Amino acid sequence: MPSLTLGDIADERRRQEIAQLRDYFAQLNKLNTVAYRIVTANRAFCKTWVVAQLGMVATTPQSLPGRYRKFSREALGLRWVRPTVISIVPDGPAAKAGIIDKDELISFNGERVPGTAIPRWINAFMEGNGERSIKVELRRDDEDVTVMVTPVTGCAIPIQLETNPDPNAFTDYSRIVIQTGILRSTQSDADLAIIVGHELAHATMGHYDKKQINSLIGAVGGGMIDGGFLLGGISTGGAFSNYLYAAGTNAFSVGFEMEADYVGAYYAARAGYDIVGVEEVWQRFSLEIPTAIRKATTHPTTPVRYLQMRKVVEEIAEKKRNDQPLLPDLKTAWYHDLPEATLSPERND
Repeated sequence: MPSLTLGDIADERRRQEIAQLRDYFAQLNKLNTVAYRIVTANRAFCKTWVVAQLGMVATTPQSLPGRYRKFSREALGLRWVRPTVISIVPDGPAAKAGIIDKDELISFNGERVPGTAIPRWINAFMEGNGERSIKVELRRDDEDVTVMVTPVTGCAIPIQLETNPDPNAFTDYSRIVIQTGILRSTQSDADLAIIVGHELAHATMGHYDKKQINSLIGAVGGGMIDGGFLLGGISTGGAFSNYLYAAGTNAFSVGFEMEADYVGAYYAARAGYDIVGVEEVWQRFSLEIPTAIRKATTHPTTPVRYLQMRKVVEEIAEKKRNDQPLLPDLKTAWYHDLPEATLSPERND
């Protein structure tokens, strides 16, 4: 093999790290754009769990992992003094107010934006401020600029991007995690919208809590069986408790996933996405996860998801043709008692 110098290796490592950092935030901007539309268009389904949204992300080098800090200016144009805007949702509140990429945040309503823990600080500020307009002071090209931003309310669940090649996404009700493998498997924003909508449906319909209850019931039942054997002098080592806990976790899991596919498609359509053809995403996923073609354990098989989604797309198209509200047909939906205007899919952006 040709000889390599340590300097050449270090230079190439730096180039790849810069490329990875840029790619991550480019993917994050794509996810944020889709997520903003989903959570604002469907905020009524989140009931009281909502928060005002700005539609932007800002960061500083000290907010990044240590290995990225020394070249964060080269990769993302960051400065150490003030948080730099690195992601703007098109037509979101920040963009409408005139905030652009690489603006540096100085203050919100006179409160100085800190240099660390920026998302946490902004979230806390927004919870107290609500939808009231915010006077945002910026530094742009070494000049101070002041703009007024009017936030828009959306579901409060954080939607995060995780670097992982697996085409997977999940929620534990406190957050939604989309892995980078999902973004590389989706070919359009509409494809990504049904994935984000799917996870939001899990959260709004309480599927995670229901699975936890099922797990607890299974564990208690298994514990009683283990206890009965123990009274007879036989130790099972908690085998029944563990088995029924797992069985409880998986109980109705496939049904929950199918329901989330159904409701999530409505969430995407209500956000304004053209979902015609999005069912093809399940054919692409089958190429990456071939076991899902025939085996349904916690999720439906990809053929089932493909065919179901195609029918849901047809159902939504029929409602559009008949000027019907874009609401999923659920027998026990809590939103049946809400005024129709509350459930309008129109966004405020």
